[in-house]
Amino acid sequence: MDFAFDARTEELRANLLDFMDAHVYPSESVFRDQIAQLPDRWAWDSAPVLQELRAEARSRGLWNLFLPGEHGAGLTNLQYAALAEITGRSIHLAPPALNCAAPDTGNMETLVVAGSEAQKQRWLKPLLDGEIRSAFAMTEPDVASSDATNIELSIVRDGDEYVLNGRKWWITGAMNPNCAIFIVMGKTDTEADRHRQQSMILVPRDTAGLEVVRDMHVFGYDDHEHGGHAELRFTDVRVPAENLLMGEGDGFAIAQMRLGPGRIHHCMRSIGIAERALEMMCERVDSRRAFGKKLSEQGVIRDWVAESRVRIEQLRLLTLKTAWLMDTVGNKGAHTEIQAIKIATPAAVEWILDKAIQAHGAGGLSQDFLLAHMAAQIRTLRFADGPDEVHKFTLAREELRRQAAKREA
Repeated sequence: MDFAFDARTEELRANLLDFMDAHVYPSESVFRDQIAQLPDRWAWDSAPVLQELRAEARSRGLWNLFLPGEHGAGLTNLQYAALAEITGRSIHLAPPALNCAAPDTGNMETLVVAGSEAQKQRWLKPLLDGEIRSAFAMTEPDVASSDATNIELSIVRDGDEYVLNGRKWWITGAMNPNCAIFIVMGKTDTEADRHRQQSMILVPRDTAGLEVVRDMHVFGYDDHEHGGHAELRFTDVRVPAENLLMGEGDGFAIAQMRLGPGRIHHCMRSIGIAERALEMMCERVDSRRAFGKKLSEQGVIRDWVAESRVRIEQLRLLTLKTAWLMDTVGNKGAHTEIQAIKIATPAAVEWILDKAIQAHGAGGLSQDFLLAHMAAQIRTLRFADGPDEVHKFTLAREELRRQAAKREA
């Protein structure tokens, strides 16, 4: 078995690592300070330092790395995995600097697969160029959105238009005034098969009847560095019929296409978060003394460090295997592994962050370190793109079927 990266990946890794050291890490505190001084703090992408980083990233060929094919960098999932991990080390700054930040990544992938040529020209092109932001509106406050077939927002045809009515919440990026377009999932036919009731449609931000009700906080963080998370209300929102993605009833299928890459991208970046947390933990325990010796000499601390390294290596290997399978047998063929990494990654990284926070003492809870914010963000991944319980249920169901078929054979 060959675990080495290919030549292009090695070249891009070297380029990206240099970019991180020379530009991204030194800009982290500058980025936070500049956002705080903006007239609208939700417009994080207006920070001058981010514009400088984007220009540097484009000049280095580090732009749209997430997107395969002619519209992006043309990388495989396996090639991108090594790069996404590096960007995860500066989760709020590096991905947007490379135009590789969610939810725009998933929305661009959706438009590539499901958008018409007119839709691509109107919305995909400016997203690829980093000129606008976007949001994906699926989750709702009044139903268990872990089952996407529960979605209730109505999308009703009226002549040459569709009319939308309903509520959404936890819509990432929607607080940003530069979020120009929403991909909205709702129901066009409540009488159809349960997986054919849903459709997706493009709704421009300035459409009459679309209201941003409020921002949502995550353990006290408003995530303004990421464009925030919003509750939305749609009241008789009218959009042209040509704004529909693919056809009526295709919404659920589009969602499944969108979520496969999104899930693995989250896991790739999360490994970078774990690596940085372990790095911070080691630095801290080597610099502090208690009860007559360094914290790093305490047995319990060494157990944390060793366990953290083991868990990171396990996650990385499973993520790389999943990326390789997606490249070789497709997302459907890699479904089991995608679910496995989605279950394993947040839990493992949560554990590492918890020990890193503990090693920092009260400082780990404060704004003086990145750890508390990292922990809040990683905790959300046990919900984002499907909660743990749904992935475990379907993974166990498929495993039981596989084992039963093996016994029959």
